[in-house]
Amino acid sequence: MADMFYAKGPGNNGYIKNLEVCSFSEMDGNCGMFQMQLYKTAEGKYYLYGACFGGTQFGVMISEVTDPYNPRFVKHFQLVDPEEYPTTTTPKLQIADDLMICAMSAGSGPGALVEQSELQNMKCEVGIRIYSLKEDPENPKFLGYWDCGVPHSIGVHRFMYNGGRYVHLSCECRSFEGMIYRIVDIADPAHPVEVGKWWSPEQYVDGYPGRTYDPHAAHVPAFMDKGWMHGPPFVRGDKVYCGYCGDGLYVLDIADITRPKCVGNLRLQPVFSSHLAGARTHTALPLPGRDLVVVTNEGERFQFFPPGSIKEAQALNNIHMIDVRDPAKPTLIAEFPYPEVPKDFPYPNFNVMNLECQGPFGPHNLHEPMDGKPWLEQRGDRVYCCYFAAGLRIYDVSDPYYIKEIAYFIPPNPNKTPEESFFPGFPGPRNACTEDCIVDDRGYIIIDALDDGFYILKRTGDADN
Repeated sequence: MADMFYAKGPGNNGYIKNLEVCSFSEMDGNCGMFQMQLYKTAEGKYYLYGACFGGTQFGVMISEVTDPYNPRFVKHFQLVDPEEYPTTTTPKLQIADDLMICAMSAGSGPGALVEQSELQNMKCEVGIRIYSLKEDPENPKFLGYWDCGVPHSIGVHRFMYNGGRYVHLSCECRSFEGMIYRIVDIADPAHPVEVGKWWSPEQYVDGYPGRTYDPHAAHVPAFMDKGWMHGPPFVRGDKVYCGYCGDGLYVLDIADITRPKCVGNLRLQPVFSSHLAGARTHTALPLPGRDLVVVTNEGERFQFFPPGSIKEAQALNNIHMIDVRDPAKPTLIAEFPYPEVPKDFPYPNFNVMNLECQGPFGPHNLHEPMDGKPWLEQRGDRVYCCYFAAGLRIYDVSDPYYIKEIAYFIPPNPNKTPEESFFPGFPGPRNACTEDCIVDDRGYIIIDALDDGFYILKRTGDADN
């Protein structure tokens, strides 16, 4: 069988089922995209924006994807001068209402990323930057900046912007340990102001005698077990659904935007989420038109771990289906199936691949439909997940009790050494590692991969409906 056009060497084609690769873009050859966002202009052009996070390249990557078979790399757009702000990165971004909003982070996280304790004299940004895309989508126009008030911290990580005046943040805040939920009003983008916030009670450090914390320190497994906002906080009507790490799923009421209130909680630990995984509860995604929320426990990239370094068993990191008809009683009703292992895959499963022991394998980002972004697919019967080493996985959730995997794509391995990696400090193996996925209103699927560019796919066979 001949190698595919996207192969990364003889026989290195990856694995595919019920999907077709339309194109691959390496962008400028130094991929750093983490979270992606799509934007459709009034003239009908589609642009892809990708946030760069924590590696050797910062800022935003811009590509035009109007023709899914011939994507055009536009530019690497710097938000701040990396020499002036050497630790500031852009982990996430959101686009709606002709605005591009970028999360700004300056540290904290796994030890292989950025440790800030020794760098407190350096300039940094920790908040959100706001840009206009309306005038020229290839050259975003800066409008304003909001600072979270905790320098040399993780600042803002995941967040939601669905258009309108409010941005819903997972964000650091003075006097609190770990990120909390903060709401920022951008009616005047040049002068954003906070209008509301909510936190898990244990996060309020100043409420405990003698308690201290270090917002600049690297995250460690013990911290990851705590209740803190990973997010994004997903808003549907006057309810907000929050992936809150060790605290699980929180359901909040924001009928009064200035005073969010907790109405429900479902904890998923210790049964789910492994000791060495990422965010213990990562994403809580409400499905369009349904009283259902898809909740994920983040797995981890094998690049964090040298082979043989994991000694103890790891709990399952998985995707869950939660019924929220009664928001005061969110109820687990089904589990998503383990990703199908291809017949000719060189490992028995994804947990032991490369590591020679049970790894903290699990899901990462989901396609996130929002009604303020009409250029995105808005189906409530499909779930798309970039599952790290298991690649893109597509599920039929029309029956929420009987969830079926209908397609997958595991990209070819990037053939990079640790020294050539976008994350050169990572110790482990360099297998293909998918991060984020977007599905547009035409049905085209875009995925990006750590240490690689992005792929554009379309469904075929049993998945094409």
